[in-house]
Amino acid sequence: MNLREKVDRILGRVLIVIMAVMVVNVLWQVFTRYITGTPSSFTDELARYLMIWIGILGAAYVSGKNMHVAIDVLPSKANTKTQRLLYRIVNILIILFALFAFVIGGIRLVYISYILGQHSPALNVPLALVYTVLPISGLLIIFYKTSDLLKK
Repeated sequence: MNLREKVDRILGRVLIVIMAVMVVNVLWQVFTRYITGTPSSFTDELARYLMIWIGILGAAYVSGKNMHVAIDVLPSKANTKTQRLLYRIVNILIILFALFAFVIGGIRLVYISYILGQHSPALNVPLALVYTVLPISGLLIIFYKTSDLLKK
């Protein structure tokens, strides 16, 4: 098993765990709201943060599986050499976007949130912890796309 398969397996399991926690959290929220009549104070916020992590880490996972949305009108009409060139250009652009938006921008967001001491209202969790998913996901996307470039 190579490194990419290990990363895929670990990331897939992390996503499954996050989704399972989110399901249990939402079920608890529904139970406390409608059965006990006293809604839980933290479940809404936790569900929101788990959804952020699922969405952003899921984007990295899908990027690694090359299952992301793509418009393939131009490549489908091009010859094989042009298709390879377009493939490389697109992957390089994705790497640059992930580097600047996710990694550098994410690290800045984490740093600013940490310096300002921002905490979530209900869970009292540092928001810097919530935002760490951005640079993590960016690094994963860069890993996957670099691996794709080296493979072809």
